[in-house]
Amino acid sequence: MGKLIYDVSRVMAWFGGLVLTLVAVISVFSIAGRALSFAGLGPVPGDFELVEAGTALAVFCFLPWCHLKRSHADVAMLWHAYPAPMRRALEILGDALMFAVWALLIWRMGLATHEYSVNNEVSFILQMPVWWGYAASLLPALLGCVVYAWRLLETLGLAAPQDGFTTAEGGH
Repeated sequence: MGKLIYDVSRVMAWFGGLVLTLVAVISVFSIAGRALSFAGLGPVPGDFELVEAGTALAVFCFLPWCHLKRSHADVAMLWHAYPAPMRRALEILGDALMFAVWALLIWRMGLATHEYSVNNEVSFILQMPVWWGYAASLLPALLGCVVYAWRLLETLGLAAPQDGFTTAEGGH
């Protein structure tokens, strides 16, 4: 099970990179179009809407892999000064809180997706249904919830991490 979670998370992070690259290309074309408006060009219609949805999707694709690699930003200046039991307790608490926040996030995203769908709300310029962006981000968010639960199990010693990945005992 662990191998599958790690492999899918890695693929999802690569997909997030592709989405972010496309968002950057859209931004470049839109900015260039604005700069060349004297030549009859213009911005990409709905560029802000596309960047907004694409960036959200990319973030949800990156975060599960980031968490598996323990690559979140942290303050390590005093970390090694703490006694080992305290570091372990903080790792467990951090992983449990991340899982709880992620579960709450999924619940709220699911409700928002449903509400936007029922209300037929669309974006201003492209008239794209708003719920599409939420629904697209919901799949990697669900994967994230599984990843956060798995990482908590690893930290508790109930599941083995993949080779090359640290546990709470392995440190940062």
